[in-house]
Amino acid sequence: MTFDWKQTYADTNSTFPNHSRKPVIGITGNFGDKGCELAEGYFRSILEAGGVPFIIPPYEDREALLSTLDQIDGLLLSGGGDLNPLYLGEEPSQALHSINPRRDLPELLLTKLAYDRQIPILGICRGCQVMAVALGGSIYQDIHEAMPNCNIIKHSQDLPREYASHSVSISKDSILQHIFQTDTLYVNSFHHQAVHEAGPHMRVSAVSADGVVEGIESCENKSIIGVQWHPECFVLRGEKAMLPLFQWLTEEATSFHRAVDAHQHMLTLDSHCDTPMFFGQDIHFDHRDPKILVDLHKMTEGHLDTSIMVAYLPQGERDQDSLNAATEKANQLLTGIEDMVAKSNQSVSLARTPDELYQLKGQGKKAIMMGIENGYAIGHDLSLIEKFRQRGVVYMTLCHNGDNDICDSARGNAEHGGLSDFGKDVIREMNRVGMMVDLSHAAESSFWDALETSKLPIVCSHSSCRSLCDHPRNLTDEQMTALAQAGGVMQITFYNGFLRTDGQATILDAVKHINHAVQVMGIEHVGIGTDFDGDGGVPGLANASELINLTRLLQQVGYSDKQLSLLWGENFLRVMRQVQVGVES
Repeated sequence: MTFDWKQTYADTNSTFPNHSRKPVIGITGNFGDKGCELAEGYFRSILEAGGVPFIIPPYEDREALLSTLDQIDGLLLSGGGDLNPLYLGEEPSQALHSINPRRDLPELLLTKLAYDRQIPILGICRGCQVMAVALGGSIYQDIHEAMPNCNIIKHSQDLPREYASHSVSISKDSILQHIFQTDTLYVNSFHHQAVHEAGPHMRVSAVSADGVVEGIESCENKSIIGVQWHPECFVLRGEKAMLPLFQWLTEEATSFHRAVDAHQHMLTLDSHCDTPMFFGQDIHFDHRDPKILVDLHKMTEGHLDTSIMVAYLPQGERDQDSLNAATEKANQLLTGIEDMVAKSNQSVSLARTPDELYQLKGQGKKAIMMGIENGYAIGHDLSLIEKFRQRGVVYMTLCHNGDNDICDSARGNAEHGGLSDFGKDVIREMNRVGMMVDLSHAAESSFWDALETSKLPIVCSHSSCRSLCDHPRNLTDEQMTALAQAGGVMQITFYNGFLRTDGQATILDAVKHINHAVQVMGIEHVGIGTDFDGDGGVPGLANASELINLTRLLQQVGYSDKQLSLLWGENFLRVMRQVQVGVES
């Protein structure tokens, strides 16, 4: 032992530090007679796994909790006393043990807020139970009372905590199995509460011999694990078998930090969002509104800078009265976008050009651009194109699900055999006024006609790859190649039916489509158009808050920061600039 702290200081500064930033792991503190306290095993395990422990005392100041989450890369929910059953909507059972009234509310809030921000989470014992409750699951107040058959194992051991007392079976293909590389793990057990239902966001990944849940993890490809045992006790004793769990947390936290850092240094744009479809449902864009997938909170949590919101028009009748009504509806929706932004003008602004997007990012503000989905909005009146452009509309999707007077739809009846003569005039006028031509939803015949007619690059604002998912709305490899050769961009969308022909698509399918598009077209011609609030969204990419997850996966498969900046907006904005200044490829 040395008492010469000045020598320690000198040794610490003897050479210039040359190390990468270690991930900061927030650890929830217990609360005892002297206030906040923490068992040594938690922070020692984080240190040994290569992280920096950051102790979070139990407090309920919401602004402070939000600020804390901005400073950490991962969250460890530590063990401790029982949860108050009132937070579960239950009355206390006779078997309930001691609860800690100081911890429950702040930890439930912290867990849900961290989940919204996609921060990696590891819950231990009580922390596993907190995780389940915060994310929509439930727990048993006492497993012996609720599960009469769970008498095979003594779950509250007298054995010292650093020794194994029973085995758990780990689910095949789970994160836990990947971490420990085994189907059976020997653990300790010091609890009488346990997870009852994992909830909609989690799945059971480990159980004991009597059926008690011993591990849960995300079923949405997220970095979230809860275990019922105390791995930190093994690590503190010098037992390495449990260290991989903490190494997993620090590695996931490093990945999360790297993705967040990338978003801070590039502009991120989603080229297609249908939130205006919900304008009549009392939504609040400045809240974290459960009715919509894109709002200011979710954009901030997912580190999304810009959303192009569209005035969507379903294809209707084409008599003059119906066409007039469609034009009026488009203008109403555009006004709704303008009003929505005006109500939150301290945090978000409308933008018309790429340069304005970068200016707003520099000011720390989100940006909304406007588009029109379905050329039905202009009826037979070419002059409306310029009027919509003057309002700030950056692109118009030529059709939707059904042929219109401009072109045939992928879900139409091949009325024109591609573009109509009027449709060709529409494209020429869009070129003239600087409005991007969007061919998502168009029939393949319309695609080829438009590519030939347009003098400027075109886009597909929300389409995916037909070779991976055989849907008429998706682009063939031949179309994708031609689009790239013409200088255009294809924006991969997250609609389940456009990612998979069978079963539930996930974020992994979205990455497959991006990878395929990049392979066929080149990195300079691919982007992201979520179709959020227009039925877009899959597990792992369910709303705007989860977009940071996509960056993490793309980084893991090898995309550089420069390549990510192209995918996340530069490619689409390159075409926007060319169209707005009238520069041919």
